[in-house]
Amino acid sequence: MGIAAKSFFGWHVVTAAFVLAMFSWGINFYGPSVYLHALHAREGWSASLIAAAITLHFLASGAIVLILPRLHRRFGLVAVTRAGMLACALGVLGWGFAQHPWQLVPAALLTAMGWAVTSGAAINAFVAPWFDRRRPAALAMAYNGASLGGVVFTPVWALLIGAFGFAQASLVVAALAVLVTWPLAGWYFRPTPEGMGLHPDGAALPPAPRPLRPASGPLWRQAPFRSLSLAFALGLTAQMGLLTTLFSILAPSLGEQGAGWTMSLATACAVIGRTVVGMALPPGLDRRRVGVLNFLLQAVGCAILAMAMGGAGMLVLGAVLFGLGIGNLLSLPPLIAQAEWPAAEVAAVIALVTAVNQAMYAFGPGAFGLALDIWGAWAPPAVACLLQLVAAMVLAQRGRATA
Repeated sequence: MGIAAKSFFGWHVVTAAFVLAMFSWGINFYGPSVYLHALHAREGWSASLIAAAITLHFLASGAIVLILPRLHRRFGLVAVTRAGMLACALGVLGWGFAQHPWQLVPAALLTAMGWAVTSGAAINAFVAPWFDRRRPAALAMAYNGASLGGVVFTPVWALLIGAFGFAQASLVVAALAVLVTWPLAGWYFRPTPEGMGLHPDGAALPPAPRPLRPASGPLWRQAPFRSLSLAFALGLTAQMGLLTTLFSILAPSLGEQGAGWTMSLATACAVIGRTVVGMALPPGLDRRRVGVLNFLLQAVGCAILAMAMGGAGMLVLGAVLFGLGIGNLLSLPPLIAQAEWPAAEVAAVIALVTAVNQAMYAFGPGAFGLALDIWGAWAPPAVACLLQLVAAMVLAQRGRATA
């Protein structure tokens, strides 16, 4: 990236989106597993009761994200993002200070509101106007903040809870989230390329329009959308479920410390896989084929995990192959939508894809946990492998969104 490219304001927007993603995923995606453990230990509530509130968090978010494009049009990116991070902060305080089970419901609804307007669809809305040809690389960089959220926030949560307790830890995280993201939104999400007299990618001329015309009918009536949304919903259900049970699968052979390091390695591989795809994706390549290959790579990793039979090296290899595909399940749907739908329709496509994804993967942890309890450590990766193979077949069914 040359000096001129680095000075393009769009890359500052990418950096701001990266930071927002780190906070949003740290609180709303990786945080719930911390909330479950902390509340179970402090209050003695059953894991299933707390897990039900976590499921509500993801389901409600999936419903709210459907109206995100409308909220952005009416109130603007800055106001919606600030309101979302404030909801995240209030919600995490609700989780941290809950003294009665019913209090988990408003806490879950608040974090759901925040998650809906600061997660994948929102990151795409921030970055997409600034990039066309380089959008794969820009989105990869922004979405890497989500992976860093898992790397940073999980140990930070553990450290704060160990030192101060869950309630005070939630106060620290909530305050930090608002103090960092509130000014960030105003500085970097308010400007537009048009307002600054810039073109996407920092080019001297606007990009040539793609020969795409709007598809007829609602999105659900379009076969390309159905295949896109169903494929990634299946893949993310497999991913969410396996990540929930992976520590329990690895620990008997690798020990708790080894399992923790292996999960961190898988998260690091997610950053590597997403970055490689974002940087190396040729403009004319069918992006659905990249998605199919990504599902197949994860399926191979899951098959190795299922057949490892306690072999430490095989478990690590399976986790690495699985991890290399984790990040692309977040970044590929916006890139496929960019290539297959007119620009005016992409935001609606991504919002509905995100809603479908969350509605399905909300049940992944419970279903995979049940499989682990009934059949043992081989079952969750075996189920994940099957789901990813089906996802690959579904995504390959239709490669063009408009005809």
